[in-house]
Amino acid sequence: MAESTRTAYRTCPLCEAACGLELTVTGDRVTAVRGDRDHVFSHGFICPKGATFGRLTEDPDRLRRPMIKKDGRHEEVSWAQAFAAVETGLRPIAERYGAQSLAVYLGNPNVHTMAGGLYVTPLLKALGTRNVFTASTVDQMPKHVACGHLYGSALTIAVPDLDRTDYLLMLGANPWESNGSLATAADFPGRLKAIQARGGKFVVVDPRRTRTAEQADEHLFIRPGTDAFLLFGIVHTLFAEGLADPGRLTPYTQGIDDVRGLAAAFPPEAVAATCDIAPERIRGLARELAAAPTAAVYGRIGTCAVEFGTLTSWLVDVTNVLTGNLDRPGGVMFPLAAHLRPQARPGGKGFRTGRWHSRVRGLPEVKGELPVATLADEIETPGEGQVRALLTVAGNPVLSAPNSGRLDRALGGLEFMVSVDPYLNETTRHADVILPPLDATQKGHYDFSFLALAVRNFASYSPPVFPPDPGGMDECDILAHLILIASGHGAATDPSVLHAELLRKAGAENSAGTPAERLLDAALRAGAYGLSLDDLRAAPHGVDLGPLRPRIPQVLRTPSGLIELCAPPLVAETARLRSALDRPRPGLVLIGRRHLRSNNSWMHNVPALVKGRDRCTLQVHPSDADRLTLSDGHPATVTSRAGSLSALVEITDRVMPGVVSLPHGWGHDLPGTRLTVASERPGVNSNILTDDLLVDPLSGNAVLNGIPVEIKPA
Repeated sequence: MAESTRTAYRTCPLCEAACGLELTVTGDRVTAVRGDRDHVFSHGFICPKGATFGRLTEDPDRLRRPMIKKDGRHEEVSWAQAFAAVETGLRPIAERYGAQSLAVYLGNPNVHTMAGGLYVTPLLKALGTRNVFTASTVDQMPKHVACGHLYGSALTIAVPDLDRTDYLLMLGANPWESNGSLATAADFPGRLKAIQARGGKFVVVDPRRTRTAEQADEHLFIRPGTDAFLLFGIVHTLFAEGLADPGRLTPYTQGIDDVRGLAAAFPPEAVAATCDIAPERIRGLARELAAAPTAAVYGRIGTCAVEFGTLTSWLVDVTNVLTGNLDRPGGVMFPLAAHLRPQARPGGKGFRTGRWHSRVRGLPEVKGELPVATLADEIETPGEGQVRALLTVAGNPVLSAPNSGRLDRALGGLEFMVSVDPYLNETTRHADVILPPLDATQKGHYDFSFLALAVRNFASYSPPVFPPDPGGMDECDILAHLILIASGHGAATDPSVLHAELLRKAGAENSAGTPAERLLDAALRAGAYGLSLDDLRAAPHGVDLGPLRPRIPQVLRTPSGLIELCAPPLVAETARLRSALDRPRPGLVLIGRRHLRSNNSWMHNVPALVKGRDRCTLQVHPSDADRLTLSDGHPATVTSRAGSLSALVEITDRVMPGVVSLPHGWGHDLPGTRLTVASERPGVNSNILTDDLLVDPLSGNAVLNGIPVEIKPA
């Protein structure tokens, strides 16, 4: 008898775009995937990653049962044995050395799961450690800090209103490859083309001629890490030419004259040589932003993972304020997700950092966490508070953290390590216990993080496609077990005890569904639109909640209830930027890059996503290749302060002279992993070269772009 075939719909959980997928399900397998043409947000768009959704969940290397390391090898065990081992390993360390002997690393995939949105905070509270590290400090923390100072909350982030803007200036962003970041926009490329189709334009500023730059109306090369100089040149021009006009935001904004004073030191002539953009073009950008009917400035990881990342992120928003484009249609606006309850009136406690500092380097806490750039310090340095045990949840810092060779060695010296992860990868190979969650087809999905960053308000819930594996465990249950162990309740305690407590606090004791569904339903009912989970279940293609709407002043949580344009830490950092104008320029600097078929270190074990030519190459400009006698397709040795590696050279004018580029997320050649496909095409780990001593001081974000390197033929 032929197996029955049905159709299922769900949100793709593989990047920030939140695209709708239409799955063809035959028996117990996903046999085909295409874009959901009726989806209210993505309208049928799909990228190569989404198209392999079924293959990813069926990966034979994916772990489905817990594992314990015995005599240097990982072996499958029962869940009861695994949690008992966690209790035996963690509790004595915490009891003997205190809670600060424990550390947590949370990877990017946490924001792609309901468990990450609902159970991670209780887990951190139960562990009681201040040694919390996440992928945010290799990615986006400067934006959080800038927005915290401006608006009073690190989560109050304005996104470009792509569907209505007339002019878009993008710095350090490549959505043709990334699908967008800190701006949830399914079919970002299509939305950019629509700007052009309605007579608008978009301009890209980037050290590489990316796929996005190729499609732009204009591409401007810029020296890596100098975006703050360019933006200050634009701000200077806005004031000098009388173009600064916040419009309706004027009564809600303080500090405009202070910004004017800071910008006086950065005329276009002063910054042009530093950023390699002509003074008249800097002035032209300012005039175009001011003259456009609507305009938006958008910066992403290329502007965050640099020395002055927070200043750059701040200046992006300052420019939007001064041109009257903050919080207005066609400019940049604040989304309102269905699970969030809007603030009734402006004002609040405001934002602060440095409530505690890292033990070894004294780096300040930001948003409840410490910079991952100092995790190895905390493990290696003896003394009170030394990190002796580590919990990782959905993270691979051995490939994603700066100076990752050092961190890899440090993980090998831990007394105990436990990982919640579906793979035996470069990081989890060090774990004493690995706890793999169910795959995405067996659990519900709602984007707590990305719906709060969407360029159009909508809501969508994806029920499980298949019933859960009887021998597997949902991630909510895994984290509940860990919370109970950390709280002293014991490894054998039923996780329903923890679920019941969370449901009681949410007022969801009498609702139906899984614990995650019941918590989501409570949040939706209390949220901005009064929806319920049943409403979302009845709308498999999502619920359209309309275009973004102005939200200032209600969204402001500063003590003044105003946009505080010039916080003291930013003033002090501007003085450091001014002194950097006279800094000598390094010879060659390294930047990263990404590819549409890749997402950090994910998905390199899916054959369809790694086939074709080698993508892990060292891109070098022809003039630099000639000077250094490098040959296309031949290996070169790349050396930085942190480390050295060999990579194949790709000679191309897609990078500007003086800049070389390696993609991040590769380096799948370490022993003790179980990544069959990835290990056949391992590539090299670019974070062997990035420097853990270099951080943006205001946010603690790692400097992953603009790393000085030396190169010679291998």
